[in-house]
Amino acid sequence: MSVRDGAATMATNAGGGGGGGGWSNDPDDRMYLLQIYPRLAAQSSTCCNLRVQKNATTASVIADAAAALGLDPGRLYVLAEVKESGGEEWILEAGDLPVQRVLLWPRKAQEQHPQGFGFYFLLQERNHDGSIHYVHLPPLFKEQEVQRLAARGFLPPPQDDFADLCNLPVLSEDSILNNLRTRFYKKKIYTYAGSILVAINPFKFLPIYNPKYVKMYEKHQLGKLEPHIFAIADVAYYAMLRKRVNQCIVISGESGSGKTQSTNFLIHCLTALSQKGYASGVERTILGAGPVLEAFGNAKTAHNNNSSRFGKFIQVNYLESGVVRGAVVEKYLLEKSRLVSREKNER
Repeated sequence: MSVRDGAATMATNAGGGGGGGGWSNDPDDRMYLLQIYPRLAAQSSTCCNLRVQKNATTASVIADAAAALGLDPGRLYVLAEVKESGGEEWILEAGDLPVQRVLLWPRKAQEQHPQGFGFYFLLQERNHDGSIHYVHLPPLFKEQEVQRLAARGFLPPPQDDFADLCNLPVLSEDSILNNLRTRFYKKKIYTYAGSILVAINPFKFLPIYNPKYVKMYEKHQLGKLEPHIFAIADVAYYAMLRKRVNQCIVISGESGSGKTQSTNFLIHCLTALSQKGYASGVERTILGAGPVLEAFGNAKTAHNNNSSRFGKFIQVNYLESGVVRGAVVEKYLLEKSRLVSREKNER
């Protein structure tokens, strides 16, 4: 019986005669072939062939495969389903049914599944902490495999930094901090996290805030260009004009992170986008009120010699045409209930 015939028999449940290789007329008693390839420290090229029922669990298949291969019963093993066409290697749970997985594969891979078809099972050793013990994967091979999958479109092209943290291939605290550090060393202080902008204070002036940048980011979708605080201002400004709905930008961070300076850059961009002569005067008025307010409510901390001791709510008002009409600055003191003692090196 050919592979094609065997697959057709499985699909149509035809039970005439004994040509099914030991299959019964009862679907529940039918035996299915599983070909399992070990990927273990004691490397063996032997393919383990098992005939199991449809309701055989992963745990029972692993036990049968370990016994057939003569493996140490004291070690832990896992069964992984590999789909090379999608770049997937899926670890099966103990209660999963491997035969059910096989029935979802292409027809030619259901009866027999050599590795050349791209659909097969791997038997791997598991560490006691639950992680997978990978073996026989030299760095060069892994690099070539990543390049092959990237060329086929299954993986994104390799990058040394990502403008959006959501695009990180591995999302963890270490990968996020490493990406931010790499970009910072390249003088890229802004990084997106979706629609959120992460800014790292460079503690020096960078020439990326002149009118040329305001024009460059105007009417561009968020994420199309390199992350920038002007992009946030531009999206909020044109969303207000298009939807006729108030927009809000929240700036938060610890002491010395650059919240006040980021606010100044936002106001500069928002007033410049109005493209009217009134913008510069309003901008000077809004920004000029900041130092006056801070003179009454700032303090020295271990990280910032001029730390704001209050929150500010700045409301910029526009005419329907998009021209800045004015602004309202409201302050709200946080330290009345929050500050209970003075730490070292603070004033």
